[in-house]
Amino acid sequence: MLKTNYHTHTLRCQHAEGNDEEYVVSAIAGGYHTLGFSDHTPWMYYSDFVSHTRMLPHELPEYVESIRSLQKKYKDKIEIRIGLECEYFPQYMPWLKEQIAQYQLDYVIFGNHYYQSDEDYPYFGVYTTSHEMLSLYEESAIQGMESGIYAYLAHPDLFMASYDQFDEHCERVSRHICRTARKLNLPLEYNLGTAPYKEHMAGHTFPHPSFWQIAKDEGCTAIIGVDAHHPRWLQTPVYYHEASEFLRKLGIRMIDTI
Repeated sequence: MLKTNYHTHTLRCQHAEGNDEEYVVSAIAGGYHTLGFSDHTPWMYYSDFVSHTRMLPHELPEYVESIRSLQKKYKDKIEIRIGLECEYFPQYMPWLKEQIAQYQLDYVIFGNHYYQSDEDYPYFGVYTTSHEMLSLYEESAIQGMESGIYAYLAHPDLFMASYDQFDEHCERVSRHICRTARKLNLPLEYNLGTAPYKEHMAGHTFPHPSFWQIAKDEGCTAIIGVDAHHPRWLQTPVYYHEASEFLRKLGIRMIDTI
């Protein structure tokens, strides 16, 4: 398999480090065949809400221009693709589709971080502590996947970053998500963004092995995503290798291209 990563952030999201070119240089040093940038999408809110975890709308043209220039500069060393990591916010999807077409983005990935909009609902990765929030995560994940916009579902088990234990409710939600992904032939991302943190949390976060056992049972496909928020994250081969070995031993078919 090719070593690829389509989940890379930039300074514009307000919680990452390093400039765009540093990510490219690091990916080349890390042996990647393809590097995809998918920074957190801006949204053109109807309200006066301002997010502090994503790029702002006026930054999108410069983001595209910067990555396009790097595509040309490093075309003989690495394939660079440009996309966005986007939630499923029903009222704002027409605007998002316009941006995808206008900037001729290569892909978008589905980061199911909030229900409906971050104007009104809290972050799933911190506040999925009740059955109600777990159900909202499920609903949003299913609706987003069924929209047909996304290349894959990023960190599908994000809810385990805050939910207390993988119980029967998690199993039901996971099975529904995995069955939908399989039906739609939509890959699930084995996310490496929490790999260092997970070592100190005794496994209580994602990727969660119980979720991935269900993904295997339901016949899902997987793609590894670094979820890089710093250039050095693209030079941690041990985590990438461990993820590949885990998925291989589990028997999940892996893909490396979207």
